[in-house]
Amino acid sequence: MADKDRPSIKNEDTYEALREEGYSKEKSARIANAQANDTQAPSKKGGKAKPYEDWTRDELYERAKELEVEGRSKMDKADLISALRN
Repeated sequence: MADKDRPSIKNEDTYEALREEGYSKEKSARIANAQANDTQAPSKKGGKAKPYEDWTRDELYERAKELEVEGRSKMDKADLISALRN
């Protein structure tokens, strides 16, 4: 089910399930693609990771890099936290 208005999806079933649950297109795509990637092990819901405020800037930067957040190299810790949450 290709759609011009959405990014490339590597795990269609996960993407569609997340969209039906009300997740945004972007978040659904990120989770579905990360689950299809052997080097990442995301889940739909968090809870086991410490809050972003307890992460170092380097840890936040690496997470932003995994999620391909644009402009991350110029962001400070607060900006990275905001970008990761949105």
